[in-house]
Amino acid sequence: MEQLLGKEWEITPAGGATGDAYFAQYEGRKLFLKRNSSPFLAVLSAEGIVPKLVWTKRMENGDVITAQQWLNGRELKPHDMGSEQVASLLRKIHRSQDLVAMLKRLGKTPLLPEVMVDKLKERMSRHSFDEPIVKQALVWLEQNLPSIQNEEFVVCHCDINHNNWLLSEDGRLYLIDWDGAMIADPAIDIGMLLYSYIPEDKWEGWLQLYGLELTDDLRFRMKWYVVAQTLYSLAWQKEKNVKKEMQQSLHFLEDILSFT
Repeated sequence: MEQLLGKEWEITPAGGATGDAYFAQYEGRKLFLKRNSSPFLAVLSAEGIVPKLVWTKRMENGDVITAQQWLNGRELKPHDMGSEQVASLLRKIHRSQDLVAMLKRLGKTPLLPEVMVDKLKERMSRHSFDEPIVKQALVWLEQNLPSIQNEEFVVCHCDINHNNWLLSEDGRLYLIDWDGAMIADPAIDIGMLLYSYIPEDKWEGWLQLYGLELTDDLRFRMKWYVVAQTLYSLAWQKEKNVKKEMQQSLHFLEDILSFT
């Protein structure tokens, strides 16, 4: 990184799962650097969904480094997720045809429910889950696969955890960490947000802010995708041997399946 910015810059790791992100600062200037970000970042920056992309540079070894504005601000808290600002930004993302076009150019195709089930079955078979709820959830997904009908495919973030929402000091909201983005049913994002953060009696009000009606079909699709995403999380947690998070996901799964 020093060869790109100069030795006068102070560069520190920014953490994260990949270890390829850094903070850089010099004389009041601050940047967020990342190695080999997707070209998708440029479109997200142009639409104001992520902090502004300052530059992109290719290193001699072929790595591509991107630099974004480093904004002072804070991550959202769980209680912030019911705000109109969150609903508005998610609606903007889901309605953007430029985002869909860019992901298609990058080779992404719509994520179909039957493909999710096949991948889940293959992934879960590599792990020994003793908990009956896991098998029950897989059976439930497969049994209800014919009921999942949707003709609208949008760009979904697929990890709308409150930690991925950044509220800047000037009040602007951003959604960061787009490595898992897919073209998919918007119920993937909406369902996980509502199940994780919004009491059921407030779902209808939040969806009005987003611009959707809470139909029986949407309710069912949300439940189906939340069960699928939770199983994906369990498989990842099993691989990483994070037992506390696994227990939380198992309890969450039980709650979802008991939902009417």
